[in-house]
Amino acid sequence: MINAQDLTMRIGTRELIANASFRIDKGMRIGLVGRNGAGKTTLTRLLAGEGVTSEVIEHTGQINRSGKIGYLPQDTHTGDPEQIARDRILSVRDIDKTIRRILKAEKEMSTTEGARQMKAMERYVRLDQEFTAAGGWAANAEAAQMAAALGLPERVLDQTLATLSGGQRRRVELARILFSQAETLLLDEPTNHLDHDSIVWLRDYLKVYRGGFVVISHSVELLEDTVNAVWHLDANRASLDVYNMGWKQYQAQRETDERRRRRERANAEKKAQTLLAQADKLHAKATKAVAAQNMARRAGKLLEGTEEARRADKVANLRFPAPAHCGRTPLTAKGLSKSYGSLEVFTGVDLAIDRGSRVVVLGLNGTGKTTLLRLLSRVEEPDSGSVIDGFGLKLGYYAQEHETIDLDKTVVENLRYVAPELDDTHVRSVLGSFLFSGEDADKPSSVLSGGEKTRLALAMLVVSAANVLLLDEPTNNLDPASREEILNALRKYEGAVILVTHDEGAVEALQPERVLLLPDGDEDLWSDDYLDLIALA
Repeated sequence: MINAQDLTMRIGTRELIANASFRIDKGMRIGLVGRNGAGKTTLTRLLAGEGVTSEVIEHTGQINRSGKIGYLPQDTHTGDPEQIARDRILSVRDIDKTIRRILKAEKEMSTTEGARQMKAMERYVRLDQEFTAAGGWAANAEAAQMAAALGLPERVLDQTLATLSGGQRRRVELARILFSQAETLLLDEPTNHLDHDSIVWLRDYLKVYRGGFVVISHSVELLEDTVNAVWHLDANRASLDVYNMGWKQYQAQRETDERRRRRERANAEKKAQTLLAQADKLHAKATKAVAAQNMARRAGKLLEGTEEARRADKVANLRFPAPAHCGRTPLTAKGLSKSYGSLEVFTGVDLAIDRGSRVVVLGLNGTGKTTLLRLLSRVEEPDSGSVIDGFGLKLGYYAQEHETIDLDKTVVENLRYVAPELDDTHVRSVLGSFLFSGEDADKPSSVLSGGEKTRLALAMLVVSAANVLLLDEPTNNLDPASREEILNALRKYEGAVILVTHDEGAVEALQPERVLLLPDGDEDLWSDDYLDLIALA
């Protein structure tokens, strides 16, 4: 259970929440919504007790927690990269350590004699009791079953975290949190990187979850199927509006509330204008000055007593760059192969990207889609094969884990780094069109939410004049309005695009000519028949 009293949260001088009090109890299934940058991720971090290290984020009030809390952040770069994925999941209950100690005791029992063997036997009995209390081998099987439901087969569970794709790392962390037996779950975009079957399984899991949870998600289907309350974080009014109802009822009620606000505000403004007009007339007479001041005060109180109608949420004005001039084939890959240790990702992949061509890369999670883009962008080197730059190549890379953003730099410093030729006015103008205005442009990139990082990474692409875009899940973490902006930009972009996505809408907007199937590297002309594979890939 989590209980917050008089919580106020600020980023710089911008107030995100003012004096909010609320509880998260058993059985409460809450959808936390609001536009990108409203503070949803920061709020869940505070509720989880993670804290915020940046000096630009401040909060006051009290947050009391009881019971075990499971927190899934958007950033999956957690855990020892050399740790086995299975151990990462089991470690949330310390089962991995107990198993290793049991195996060690078994070995000592079989290889020693006398007093040392007796101690090993005593230790084995004690560890076996601990293991049984923690769920024993049944818990181990439960973890494997949960991982499989989220698209993690046995072979992936036996790999180190460092060898996993971003999507696989995300699934490992989600499996770990669900396996934790937490009484309260805080889930920040849990469907990112999940295929269709895994999303269906997660929806079914959350529908019968007995504890309480808060989920941040732009998946309408997830919210419709799982939540019984909606909290709307309104960045314009610094308020947390609580609706104790399901998603569809919330949408209808919010529209009703908004119509009421507009009506009350219009009536108050009309009455205030009448009073102010009368006050202006009375001001002309010295004997009526006090009456005029009273009327002006009454007009002010009328407006104070009504809420402003909700301002439309701002949306980033996104247009991909006009591509720089280039030759007929600006990018070519020949015989690319990549392995991580003994794990072979793919071998012998060939790809030629002509000017203005549009290619979708398909394959199951872990078949190397992200790895291929990293090789093409020179972030990683292939084990064999080569990437060849054609005449005039100017590459723009959007990484799903936002690796192109330097977290030690501010927002404005990141944009200046990729576009040193732009003056400060132009840089800030571009950032303003991506909703980073005023102090938001000067805050550290490390405090940005997933949606804000997406907007910054896209802003860095816009100033690049790239003629070949490598896009890895560009619609993740975005609210519906911002996602639509990206889809419109994809439709209008005249350069070449290589796209990795689970979003059918992104593929339809791209209108691809070809598809590359991994791990085999087979290439085919695009057909709408491949759309059925997008959500599964």
